Amino acid sequence: MWKFMGILMLTLASFALGYYFGQRPVGTLQETVGDLQHSLKEMSRNVVDTTMGIERDLRRRQALLDTKSRVVQAKSELVDKNYGEAAKQLAEGVNALESAMKGAKPSDQTQAMRGLVGQLQEMRLELTMGKPVPIRKLTELQQNLDSELSK
Repeated sequence: MWKFMGILMLTLASFALGYYFGQRPVGTLQETVGDLQHSLKEMSRNVVDTTMGIERDLRRRQALLDTKSRVVQAKSELVDKNYGEAAKQLAEGVNALESAMKGAKPSDQTQAMRGLVGQLQEMRLELTMGKPVPIRKLTELQQNLDSELSK
């Protein structure tokens, strides 16, 4: 008896589903599937764009932190009157910033980083030429790096 009731319920359910889907046009179902595919593609693009933005920002921040530590080390070397090592630290800071800017889209942040690179290169050049660089300049550069990190 239970088998008969189960088979009867299954048959009625299949007829009801057949009737329900038979009443809907095939185009509606295709449109629904197409809309679903489009929204899925759009969502995956947004996720990828967000992930890439986070990665770029992380790379930029890491380069700024590395450069800041190099500037602090260069200040220490200047106090010790070790100009060659100070120039080397500034050169490594320039390399860190330039590697972070590779492939980055032009924006206000990359322009600011280019300005920082220019300041670093100018100070490094002065040090390699034997000119004294005031520690005040390195302190200002460090403050500029801090302001870029806070953005």
